[in-house]
Amino acid sequence: MSLISSLHARINCTALVRQCTSGYAKINKKKIVTESSLGFSTAKVGKTSLIMSLVSEEFPDVVPYRAEEITIPADVTPERVPTHIVDYSGTFKCCLCCCLPQANVICIVYSVNNKKSIEKVSCIYWVPLILVGNKSDLVEHSSMETILPIMNQYSEIETCVECSAKNLKNISELFYYAQKAVLHPTGPLYCPEKKDMKQLCIKALTRIFKVSDLDNDGILNDNELNFFQRTCFNTPLEPQALEDVKNVVRKNLIDGVCDNGLTLKGFLFLHTLFIQRGRHETTWTVLRRFGYDDDLELNQDYLFPPLKVPPDCTTELNHNAYLFLQSVFDKHDKDRDCALSPEELKDLFDVFPYMPWGADVNNTVCTNDQGWITYQGYLSQWTLTTYLDVQRCLEYLGYLGYSIIAEQESQAAGITVTRDKKIDLQKKQTQRSVFRCNVFGDVGSGKSGFLQAFLGRNLMHRSYYAISTTYVYDHRSLLHEVFPDFDYLSDADLACDIVCLVYDVSNPYSFEYCAKVFKQYFMDSKTPCMMIAAKSDLPEIKQMYGCSPLEFCRRHKMPPPQSFTCNTAAAPSRDIYTKLTTMAMYPHVSQADLKSSTFWLRASVGATVFAVLGFAMYRVLLKTR
Repeated sequence: MSLISSLHARINCTALVRQCTSGYAKINKKKIVTESSLGFSTAKVGKTSLIMSLVSEEFPDVVPYRAEEITIPADVTPERVPTHIVDYSGTFKCCLCCCLPQANVICIVYSVNNKKSIEKVSCIYWVPLILVGNKSDLVEHSSMETILPIMNQYSEIETCVECSAKNLKNISELFYYAQKAVLHPTGPLYCPEKKDMKQLCIKALTRIFKVSDLDNDGILNDNELNFFQRTCFNTPLEPQALEDVKNVVRKNLIDGVCDNGLTLKGFLFLHTLFIQRGRHETTWTVLRRFGYDDDLELNQDYLFPPLKVPPDCTTELNHNAYLFLQSVFDKHDKDRDCALSPEELKDLFDVFPYMPWGADVNNTVCTNDQGWITYQGYLSQWTLTTYLDVQRCLEYLGYLGYSIIAEQESQAAGITVTRDKKIDLQKKQTQRSVFRCNVFGDVGSGKSGFLQAFLGRNLMHRSYYAISTTYVYDHRSLLHEVFPDFDYLSDADLACDIVCLVYDVSNPYSFEYCAKVFKQYFMDSKTPCMMIAAKSDLPEIKQMYGCSPLEFCRRHKMPPPQSFTCNTAAAPSRDIYTKLTTMAMYPHVSQADLKSSTFWLRASVGATVFAVLGFAMYRVLLKTR
């Protein structure tokens, strides 16, 4: 095989290459959209003979001015791509302007025994990609010395092939290289002037290395290399072949192999070597397997696979997705302290094009004494993202390589779409594991303290979100604080599994807001509600309303107000959050049962048993304005 030069053709060639290579990406899905087209130019050099020799496998006795357009079926081409061949004749110059924009690759044919035809090749009129030296049977010398300066001058030239239509020399090779120039272009990968890969290519391969480095030790060991090989090429490497690869790197790079594993430098060196030796289809196979398009950007189809979410249904991470995220956490928790330091978190998101979590996340989730995100907080944040913005979750999982490492068709395989809530109510059971509680209350009622207490914090910490964990039936709850604008409650403010109404026992006018919200929006709904008597450490003042909070709850068959305060030396009691979750889990239970101490005893016993068995429930509390 000839060594391939760079490919970055001018005059619409970039767009043409992009068009065909996108067709190649679809070939892997058994859908062919784009055919690779071959154009031939320059007069009386044997280009028509080349086409006819390819089709008939013998040299034609009579050669027309121009061959008819033909299409070679996919099953007889090396790359399994249908190839449409268009001949060009100087007699039909008016067709040239039409042919060029439609071509995905241009073959410029010259006669090796005609210097004038070689000189015409260098004219900038052409959009060259493949140089074809025909009639090699007429001379005993090669034209490569003459052609090399032209190839060096024009980076658009992919390669040069000397052939003979008469004795069929290199005819099939010509069409192989023509297809290869379109399906596996060198231009986006390699800079011939610098003799090194381009930065976008290095960036993409670096991400691929880090995703494939399953233990994050900076080295691809034999197991990781074999997994990578199977992922990209559907076959493992034999032990000797694996050792041969590492030996090649050792001979050329001092720090390419470490502890008998391939380093990032060694990994990049191998791909540089593949490209320099004309095997850039190997690098393209790897890039496309990891989701990259022709511009070396992650494909939108890869990041956002189809996922249908019907109305009144929610999205959750399934067990396999949580296992994957756990492995990602363990991979980057190098000091094994069950928390991610700022450096470890930055390393985890190094495969992202941007930092997805800002500094506010540390005030949103559970952290350790140093303010670092804990394992519990890490998973809770993922739960929150999946519930509120599943498309963003799919994108994030794509950056982490979920579909590749978990060996799934796409990130959508890690998402569970729940059934309609109405069906849960009819069947009096649910398959969901994430519930949403909207928290209502007037300004200063204690909503922020209520959410922060769930994180075990006092009022010195404040954020718009609060995410934490408890132990109740392996279910997750999401609490959303609604901004206290009574006249402008949106559908999102009202869509939830349970309502939490918070009032300040020391403010005589605080309860009125809760009563109005309940009577206008939730009195006739099937959504369970709970009243929270916040700031219970302060003296209770009679509420300026027609009845007391206790009487109000009795009239509307609600559980009695639950006393709460976060102004304690010890961590606030978490019993109230367990009750909220349990009410969301059993929306069909009557309000009378909810007031029964027997019901709460059964729920508490059940929660305790599951806690002992170790089924952690990741509960998410969301506070927005």
